[in-house]
Amino acid sequence: MAVDPRTPVLVGAGTASQRADDGMEACALMVAACEAAGVDAGAPALLARAGLVVVPRGTWAYGDAGRLVASAVGAGTARTVSGEFGVLQTTLVERAASAIQRGDVDVALVVGGEAKWRDLRAAIAGTTAPATEQHATADEVLAPKGALLSAQEIEARLVTAVGQYALIEHARRHADGATVAGHAREVAGLWERFNRVAQGNPDAWNRTPMSADEIATPGPRNRPLATPYLKWHNSQWNVDQAACLILCSAGTAAAAGVPEDRWVWPHAIAWSDHMVAVSERKEVHRAPGFRLAGRAALGAAGIGIDDVAHLDLYSCFPIAVRTQALELGLEGRELTVTGGMTFAGGPLNNYVLQSTAKMASVLRADAGAFGMVTAISAMITKQGVSLWSCRPPARGFAAIDVTEATAAATPTVQVGAGGAGVATVVTYTVVHDGDGRPAQAVVVAETADGTRAIATSSAAAAAMAGGEWCGREVELDGAGGLRT
Repeated sequence: MAVDPRTPVLVGAGTASQRADDGMEACALMVAACEAAGVDAGAPALLARAGLVVVPRGTWAYGDAGRLVASAVGAGTARTVSGEFGVLQTTLVERAASAIQRGDVDVALVVGGEAKWRDLRAAIAGTTAPATEQHATADEVLAPKGALLSAQEIEARLVTAVGQYALIEHARRHADGATVAGHAREVAGLWERFNRVAQGNPDAWNRTPMSADEIATPGPRNRPLATPYLKWHNSQWNVDQAACLILCSAGTAAAAGVPEDRWVWPHAIAWSDHMVAVSERKEVHRAPGFRLAGRAALGAAGIGIDDVAHLDLYSCFPIAVRTQALELGLEGRELTVTGGMTFAGGPLNNYVLQSTAKMASVLRADAGAFGMVTAISAMITKQGVSLWSCRPPARGFAAIDVTEATAAATPTVQVGAGGAGVATVVTYTVVHDGDGRPAQAVVVAETADGTRAIATSSAAAAAMAGGEWCGREVELDGAGGLRT
């Protein structure tokens, strides 16, 4: 089959990691990942030909990490793009692929990394982990167009990811009619299966075997964070990991002599940027954007979900995986090739580069198969789906925005201050303190007029930490609290 020479293709995927107390800073790790990607492609000279370097922002302080990377690999004139927090990592890959397809550039790097483990070790030792000072701004900065949290959520101090995802998890359990104990076993079993995959992944940060019982049992090394979540349900972000994807046009890949057994084609990338706060979602546990993005990507590639042999679903928390599996029709399937963000490592804002790099390796070993990689931004707020294969795309590369369709398919509920009186709990969580003790109960409750209110209570925290509270009546005090 003749392929348009402007069709984008991934030719190199590299990762880098370290566990040295005096190891490389984040930018140096990114450069190491780029060099590994060049070797993986069998064409290291492609790095210096990059016309575009795209980097998801990390916890580091660089103003333009892409410029530091570009200079280090010999691509000093490359255009740099920074994706702020709240921008889908899928968007960054799509930006690179679409730029190649349009003919804007021939080679693009999508690279990200963190050195939080190094920083943590330095803090424990009472030293400083040195990092390059840079005061610059990327040529283009991508930022979310809306608020990731509602004003009411911020006022209620419902600002942590674990607290927000816990609300979604409880809502799903209630919708399924599962008991608290049965749900805990189900979630721990899912994470045990992820752990088994991580054990076989040489790039995974934590390959220690962990049983479902260990994952579900609180203890000094597995303290409660926000019911029903313990530490080992949570993405582990104190890692030193980086990844780089080299994308180029098919014509450039051929001219550079990249062996065709290294070529992994993006068939379709679909995404929704529609933003609705968790407390405002009528069905808290659903994410229509994933259903629509999945359908769009599969349709563009001319395949069905059963034709996708390999999967890696974004895995910051169990409910993220469970929601995607529900919307995409994947329940009962193996859902990760890395082992997930709890075990393989969850470098903030660039895990999808890690999972895509691993997917490239998996697909090269299974020529002709399709792989799906997903992305989430914020609290399942934005959804991204990408389809990959070593088989060239018969219909060409497709980039599909389903934001408008997702907005039409996502019913919302007004969340207000809420007057005093009885309300019904839609979902809830109990946030624990640093010692694992119940500290603050948080409920999203439906009031008599059909709107919602968010209420908190430290006095009710211990009582609400156990048992079922979805569907129960509570009394709002009219000032953002609960009467106990």
